[in-house]
Amino acid sequence: MAIGFVGCLGAIKENKCLLLAFFLLLLLVFLLEATIAILFFAYTDKIDRYAQQDLKKGLHLYGTQGNVGLTNAWSIIQTDFRCCGVSNYTDWFEVYNATRVPDSCCLEFSESCGLHAPGTWWKAPCYETVKVWLQENLLAVGIFGLCTALVQILGLTFAMTMYCQVVKADTYCA
Repeated sequence: MAIGFVGCLGAIKENKCLLLAFFLLLLLVFLLEATIAILFFAYTDKIDRYAQQDLKKGLHLYGTQGNVGLTNAWSIIQTDFRCCGVSNYTDWFEVYNATRVPDSCCLEFSESCGLHAPGTWWKAPCYETVKVWLQENLLAVGIFGLCTALVQILGLTFAMTMYCQVVKADTYCA
């Protein structure tokens, strides 16, 4: 938002310094996004492992005070994706130090259903289930990314064009 404000102010005032600052900041953001995308695809396997480890560590915060958002997120994911745990439902055994899971893992939700037998819980791993869902929706994510890149490239083009016009006008006026 701040970068956009610099660009608008530079365009309205036809200020070379603000237009150039907008161009350079937008270029920096664009290059950072491109670098992150390249690194993401280059290190997908490592990111995969770290994400699973972090999610398993995060399970231990489930239901603790001050972690309502995390608790709700896990409950929603497990309910909507019909899955349980990161790798499988046994991930929850370490959290509770018992053979139980949160109620959001149950095939049919009821109070304290997570204490019943494993046959009443979702078997699918949440990490793989969400990963498959993201892969199925990769086209939409890709289109969104390309549209964002196009808008940024247009912003870079228009900023540099206006900067050149302002410099040219200053040269003729001087």
